[in-house]
Amino acid sequence: MTWEELDWEALARLRRRFIGEEPFEGPYWVSTSELASYDFTYGERIGWKWDHVLRELRLRGWRPPSGPVLDWGCGSGVASRRLLREFGADWCTGLSVWDHSPLAADYAATATARELAGLRVAQATPGLLASEDPVGLLVISHVLNELPAAALESLLALAARASAVIWVESGSSAVSRALGATRERLRERFQVIAPCTHEHACPVLAPGRERDWCHFFAPPPAGIFADSGWVKFGQRAGIDLRSLPYSFLVLDRRPPGEDRAGLSRVIGRVEHLKPLARWLNCDSDGLAELELPKRADARLFKELERTREPLVYRWRRDGTRVTGGEAAEAAK
Repeated sequence: MTWEELDWEALARLRRRFIGEEPFEGPYWVSTSELASYDFTYGERIGWKWDHVLRELRLRGWRPPSGPVLDWGCGSGVASRRLLREFGADWCTGLSVWDHSPLAADYAATATARELAGLRVAQATPGLLASEDPVGLLVISHVLNELPAAALESLLALAARASAVIWVESGSSAVSRALGATRERLRERFQVIAPCTHEHACPVLAPGRERDWCHFFAPPPAGIFADSGWVKFGQRAGIDLRSLPYSFLVLDRRPPGEDRAGLSRVIGRVEHLKPLARWLNCDSDGLAELELPKRADARLFKELERTREPLVYRWRRDGTRVTGGEAAEAAK
């Protein structure tokens, strides 16, 4: 696929479907060329979100459990391909892909097998989905706004059979809060790995916090702003290429691979004013509005403004005033 080969009409139709607020049923993929156009554009942007999520998991000492992977609602397969690209495939005993469109599942299986020669890749069988057997690592990406209530219940039942779950969604308030609600339903069966730094009930869902939502921003590759293809795509699709909001949830039956003492996750973005930076912080004590005066730690102030890394930190604090801090470091 190249920029000259894109099916712009198909992309416009998909865009209208994606931004609809009502769940819908049934396949919407109509051709392999449409899937290729999606994978090259919208799918690539989703891949950048997955890259940031997987980077955070590495920083926090998480690795995939050995065994099979099931990519549910796979679309073009970008999520599982990104996962296997980041962590390699030695731990994966086989990848199953499922989508309500067999055309999409076939595209995802073919694309993954082409990229990862030697990996066993197949479309998920009805028996795998309907049985009560374990399914290994469950991968889910950008499906919540599409699911009717009954389909969501089936997906949660499937998640309960997984050894671990990586679930990435858009960064909208409604979708993020819905993902938080699934966390509350599943957390008794799993260890909550990320984005949370604790096992407590989600503080964003507490009474009085209805205006908050747990979301983050992935940095796009710097080169796209000088790429005429991406610039044209952003203009025609009405997308701000600088903004990649997402929400995510990672669950595992194994305990966290990090020392969580004093660990915090910044929600959303850090707001930078001339004399200070401020942000919404989540840790084992819940949510708090924190501030870092520039004069308290000029190095940290600049780092928070420029870093492209996930905002996972250990702060030094005096109440809600931050006096310093260090970013989480990659596990050895």
